[in-house]
Amino acid sequence: MLSPQPLNLPTIIEYLITEKNLDKDVVQQLAQQAQAEKCALLDLLLRQQWLNDTDISHAFAKLYQLPILNRKSLQVDTALQSLLSLKDLLRLQLLPISQQINHLNVAIADPIYLENLEDIRVATGLNPNPIIVAYSELQGYFLTLKQAEINQQTQDSGLNISLKTHQQAYLLDSSLLNQFEQDGQAISQFVHHMLKHAIENNVSDIHIEPYEKIFRIRYRMDGVLVVVATPPPKAAHQLVSRLKVMARLNSTERRLPQDGNIHFFYNNQQQKIDFRMNTLPTLHGEKVVLRLLDSSSVQMQVDQLGFTAAQKTIYLKALAKPEGMILVTGPTGSGKTVTLYTGLSLLNKAEKNISTVEDPVEIQLAGINQVNINSKIGLNFSTALKAFLRQDPDIIMLGEIRDRETAEIAVKAAQTGHLVLSTLHTNNAPETLTRLVNIGIPAFNIAASVSLVMAQRLVRRLCHHCKQSVKNTPELLRYYGFKADELAQLKIYRPVGCAQCSQGYKGRIAIYQVMPISEAMRQIIMAQGSALDLAKCAHSEGILDLHAAALEKVRAGISSLEEIERVIQE
Repeated sequence: MLSPQPLNLPTIIEYLITEKNLDKDVVQQLAQQAQAEKCALLDLLLRQQWLNDTDISHAFAKLYQLPILNRKSLQVDTALQSLLSLKDLLRLQLLPISQQINHLNVAIADPIYLENLEDIRVATGLNPNPIIVAYSELQGYFLTLKQAEINQQTQDSGLNISLKTHQQAYLLDSSLLNQFEQDGQAISQFVHHMLKHAIENNVSDIHIEPYEKIFRIRYRMDGVLVVVATPPPKAAHQLVSRLKVMARLNSTERRLPQDGNIHFFYNNQQQKIDFRMNTLPTLHGEKVVLRLLDSSSVQMQVDQLGFTAAQKTIYLKALAKPEGMILVTGPTGSGKTVTLYTGLSLLNKAEKNISTVEDPVEIQLAGINQVNINSKIGLNFSTALKAFLRQDPDIIMLGEIRDRETAEIAVKAAQTGHLVLSTLHTNNAPETLTRLVNIGIPAFNIAASVSLVMAQRLVRRLCHHCKQSVKNTPELLRYYGFKADELAQLKIYRPVGCAQCSQGYKGRIAIYQVMPISEAMRQIIMAQGSALDLAKCAHSEGILDLHAAALEKVRAGISSLEEIERVIQE
């Protein structure tokens, strides 16, 4: 049997002495014997059959008020085995056994290791729920894992960097780093493997994070961070240094944040993907975030964005106008850039002069003049916008309207024969118009220049391989906003999880509030009306708000109620 750390059991022993009528002198002698043998007192009590697993488990559960696993044998979701290495599991004396959305059920035989649950939370990004299991069951399972590891090492003649083929197929195998000190090429090979793996799994960001005891790598997949590997902590410094070299950063500077870019070629050097890299000094080393910049992500047809038929018609009509302002609003990471660039792709013709200014330019498109903000030399949004207006523009795109000066120039450009596209950070479309008023733009200029405002969010798509229909109570469905007369035919699906997806979801789709500025809305703007007044007017004109648009995706079986509740905060 494996030998965990000696257990500190005064409370449990006192409890068992009372409950099981154990002799105190005998227990004291056994404690001295356990100390001499350098084993756990609990192990000795079990081996000499003074106690059995049932006694211990129920005592722990009662004393610490924890649930107990009632099954006779330990059943573990094997998809969770790669979340932590066997070395870490043995050190923590914890075993993830099942996952429920953001919660991880963790088997524990001795509550003295409850303090290690924080390590599980940091390593996996999930909230651990401890469940008492039999001591022999847990140690037996560890023995099984150890034997499997030995067998695998015997079978493998070389280093294995293949992907896991369990339910969580996106997990990244970091075994290559286990002997990086002996193999000088291991770090370079692993970095190449990691970047390629992230591209193939449609990852938007890679987070490389060193902590005091754990080094983890997380992917942002479909907008949600997922732990994909926990390499050896001692490999963190060399891994970050390798990435700095690739991004042409100062590898000796560890005290200040740095920004750079990695040009990564794969598929036999035939395909290039750019990664934007940022480093951040933390208490236990440098955290690195890599953002994938893939121009193919915006080479989408407008039908793929997520518009309803009516919303698509309104957007295309606004794009066809020679002047005016189209504003897209939503939080960071809600897909605003993709929506705008999809529109620009439709407008990108030889007869049009299109210029964009962004902070920074994330996607490069041929035929469009793109400018990067550089605040160090005074090149900001307003400076670039003033220059654009002297460059005979037809269409201008601003990455974001942040201040009054930029807003004033953009509004004037929209009123003088230019089509202007930009973004703001507000919760919904009506609030965008009142935000411009608060910035200091006169109401009559807003009413005369803005032609369309769109708010958007990204929701995860249910995996069509494993999604399952679920029955909800009529009260719950009405609470979410479904109508009573549609409940009988309504079919709702929930995420399950399989080898084809991540936590039951695969890909994302946008939900939109597409609000053209009608004459009635212009009157409200001119009268200094509130965002609530504009929202009521939009509703009366049949404009779907974000919640109503999200319900359309649930009706169509594209997304779930859980996902809508996660994304749409009302």
